[in-house]
Amino acid sequence: MEFALNEFREPRDLEKAALQGEPSYVWREGQKRRMQMILEASAELIKGCVLENGCGVGMYVEHLVPHAGMVVGLEYDLERAGQAHLRSQHVLGAKSEFLPFQDETFDIILSHEVLEHVHDDRIAIKEMVRVASRGGRIIIFVPNRGYPFETHGVYFRGRYHFGNIPLINYLPKSIRNRFAPHVRVYSQSDLEELFSGMPVTLIQQTVIFGGYDNIIARFPRFGKVLRKLLQWMEATPLRRFGLSHFWVVEKRHELGQDNQKR
Repeated sequence: MEFALNEFREPRDLEKAALQGEPSYVWREGQKRRMQMILEASAELIKGCVLENGCGVGMYVEHLVPHAGMVVGLEYDLERAGQAHLRSQHVLGAKSEFLPFQDETFDIILSHEVLEHVHDDRIAIKEMVRVASRGGRIIIFVPNRGYPFETHGVYFRGRYHFGNIPLINYLPKSIRNRFAPHVRVYSQSDLEELFSGMPVTLIQQTVIFGGYDNIIARFPRFGKVLRKLLQWMEATPLRRFGLSHFWVVEKRHELGQDNQKR
């Protein structure tokens, strides 16, 4: 999830970290900022039914509850789902490609740094669109291919190496995927292709940098200057080098003929 230059702690389970990323275990400025973006993108819809698709240990579920009518968390890893259940009673264990909900159930669906880990991201998107209500919104954070570091580590000579690896994502995709077959990164065109042909309208898109809270904890003055500078860059063309894409799409009220037949 959000490693970036934020994470120096090596996870206990490297294999799980490689395949699923590391969820948010703490709630600091980086998470608070993303939460504010989620709330602003949700508008009044947050007062309805909310799904966090891939909730990790439930940090965002817990902080969504005071704002929403009802929040449901879904997590593929059963150990993490169990931890999330301690924060909320409404947590299910299931895959993003097979959401166990009826059509048009949720007013808001959050997918926070999850799509890059699922087996089939196109099917996962279709499922989110299916269970979104008409006029409902899907809010997505995914890794940006333009970021100078691969934040999920790499495989080299058959061994996984955890950490922020520079410039891997700038290699041709066929070569990049040999080093990082366990995780995707996305360009804007990749995201456009994922949503191609689906009954949604793009409401908002941008690229953001991270919170860098661990750097600030170690080097307060330098870290705060770095965060301020990088977040200033989000308002310039240099945002193309940001950590994550932030997309908000809305399911259309009037679906196409093929969708009405489903």
